[in-house]
Amino acid sequence: MFENFHGNAQVAGSLEQMIRQERIPQTLLLIGPEGVGKATLVRRFAARLLGNAEAVERDDLSLEPNQAIIGEREKWPSERRVEDPLLFNSHPDFVTFPPDGPLRQISIQQMRVLKERAQFKPLRGRWRVFLIDQLDRANEHAANSLLKVLEEPPDHLIVFLTAQNMYDLLPTIRSRSIMLHLTALAPEEMLAFALERGIAQTDRRLALACGLPGAALSLDLEAYDKRRAAMLALLDAASGQSDFSTWARYSEAIAASRTEKLDGYLKVLYVLLEDLLQLQHGAAARVRNRDLEARLEKLARAVSFPWLKKAAEKVDELHSLLRRNIQKGIALDALVLELRRATSSPRP
Repeated sequence: MFENFHGNAQVAGSLEQMIRQERIPQTLLLIGPEGVGKATLVRRFAARLLGNAEAVERDDLSLEPNQAIIGEREKWPSERRVEDPLLFNSHPDFVTFPPDGPLRQISIQQMRVLKERAQFKPLRGRWRVFLIDQLDRANEHAANSLLKVLEEPPDHLIVFLTAQNMYDLLPTIRSRSIMLHLTALAPEEMLAFALERGIAQTDRRLALACGLPGAALSLDLEAYDKRRAAMLALLDAASGQSDFSTWARYSEAIAASRTEKLDGYLKVLYVLLEDLLQLQHGAAARVRNRDLEARLEKLARAVSFPWLKKAAEKVDELHSLLRRNIQKGIALDALVLELRRATSSPRP
């Protein structure tokens, strides 16, 4: 199998067999949750096929220099990003197109660059490999521009697409792709990954990562705890366990921060809602925020299953609006007020 890749052995084996047999589809779509290793697997594949693994790995988006580039571009005016579309190309025959800008989108300008570069012959060997990471963040214009390349790709080009949900992609893109599904890792696979990487605070990181090695590795526990405190205050206010004024202090701080994104808070809120559901159904062993179990048990008794269901649906709605640059504080305030109106009688 590919070196330094954990889990999803069947998918990795299929890709390795494609290389051995020299029967490689020209468009492959990797589906799976964020942090499961989709882009990592593509880089392992590209390194095996193209050689010069060190250059390929320099395009890992989680590396600090690449994170700095992505973060700096968020401050650019949109006109500057249009003139200079984002891509990473450390290896001459491997190109990565990641989401760009404050809304983290795949742009039509990036897809136009892809279309132009797709015609270039490999500098070494037989193949060029392009990775479009998180294609589900492309708008319709960008997706249609990509489709023109996928309809008649040059013989030398292999295009990898990644997405969390294949149904967020155009049906025509799905129909032209060989789809491979990646799933969360088993506990023993996660433990092996953590030991190999020497991850600190292993137990807590693995509990919060829930089978996603990328999440375990990249999780900033200090930032997580800050967001968790805010989302606990939100749930307390939304369930009627505290006054709205208590939550308002957190809301003002969130709204005032230019660096904090709503997406980070929603991810933490999803985890807390999941923990409450586990506690309501007697599955305390599956709680991910284990250090807060007593507090979460009290909150779980204060709300009903229909309330949790409504809360999850409302968070889903907010998540679907992330690309519209909604106001963080106003969106979360509205969520609290709506859930307060839906608050059920305390559970016995």
